[in-house]
Amino acid sequence: MSTATSSNSPGKWVVLPHYAFAALAFVALSILLLFSTDAFGGHYFHPKLLTLTHVATLGWATMLIFGALYQLLPVVLDCKLYSEKLGIFAFGFLGIGTILLAWCFWHFELGYSMHLAACSLVISFILFTINVIQTARLAPKWTIESDFIVTSAIWLLVTGIVGLVMVLNFTMAFLPVEHTHYLKLHAHIGMSGWFLLLIIGVGAKLIPMFLLAHAERTEKLNWSYNLINVGLVFFIIDHIFLHTVFLPVYAALVVAGVALFLLFIYETAKTRKRQDVDLGMKQTFVALALLLLPLLLVMVISSQLNFPQQLLSAVYLVYGISVFLGFISALILGQTFKTLPFIVWMHAYENYVGRFKTPLPKDLYSHTLQRWQNVFYLLGFILLITGVLFQNQQIILAGAIGFTLTSILYTINVYKLLLHKVQELKPFTYGKASV
Repeated sequence: MSTATSSNSPGKWVVLPHYAFAALAFVALSILLLFSTDAFGGHYFHPKLLTLTHVATLGWATMLIFGALYQLLPVVLDCKLYSEKLGIFAFGFLGIGTILLAWCFWHFELGYSMHLAACSLVISFILFTINVIQTARLAPKWTIESDFIVTSAIWLLVTGIVGLVMVLNFTMAFLPVEHTHYLKLHAHIGMSGWFLLLIIGVGAKLIPMFLLAHAERTEKLNWSYNLINVGLVFFIIDHIFLHTVFLPVYAALVVAGVALFLLFIYETAKTRKRQDVDLGMKQTFVALALLLLPLLLVMVISSQLNFPQQLLSAVYLVYGISVFLGFISALILGQTFKTLPFIVWMHAYENYVGRFKTPLPKDLYSHTLQRWQNVFYLLGFILLITGVLFQNQQIILAGAIGFTLTSILYTINVYKLLLHKVQELKPFTYGKASV
């Protein structure tokens, strides 16, 4: 089974640098986490927490998603990527913007350097959105997956623009309400509009493909798309203009949309022809299970219950951790080794197929490293959220160590793939027909 074709696949230099940068960003994120255990005891608007959040969302998750999507868009949409040059420029602006923004948040420098970082990121998002929309227009058939992916790119751009406005407000102070009010808006547009819609759109296509399952009906995906977008739009309007008590209703719409996606995956998985599940798919199922935690917490947060302030701050932190270091990170850790090995294999061995004995994509990386990576990840995640809830820095530090070990093992395996060299191959020998 292939996840790309030679005719539609973009060049490797469009895709692979994203994986290389994201792996290093994951290591940087884990190391920063080791030095930030003191920041989890207060408000979520803390320079160290803002740094961790943006390294996780931009350098780790968004960077890897950009690269993976350039490879997967031709599969999902059955057409060529619109522009490889746009992809390369978007990578450059995203990388520069992420590094500069992380530096500014860590040192809490709110001036022109942060303005430059935010502008660089918005430019990256504009280039990426143009590439996605124009690629979708080349598709021979518009599908519900196209709706999810294109809409997610638009929401990413909106997220970036809101972030830019907030950065400018640091020095100009023109927004009418306190900064944290817009931070919630910025975060929820990014989580629900960008990450959630994109993951559902791509996952609805790839998960059945990897399981050798066939999805005949897409009604649940149609409703999922509508519910998530309606809930998000209502939340934005209410949050900016109305300020009503209906936030739990909007959250419930988004949760219902996600539940329909999970039900779609469950029903599709029952038809699978592949019964054995490898480590990558096991980690993917762990990620889908971890998604239940933020879905529960978003209902708690939106209900505005009268929790003590310290507990409420801890719940907000666990909510953010469960999204970025929970669901999204777990999904990346699983799907990296479902997509990257084939990408590397295709560029290295495609021209040798049928003439030489070539390794399989699964032979290009270490399954032992992947297994321990998954173990340390789950342990680190459980310890981290436990430490945050109980305000225990020692447990938080233990969780950070778990994430650091995870990131090191992951990065070693990723670079083992990226640096793979074609060895001397043995040609196939065909016996001569007897006369």
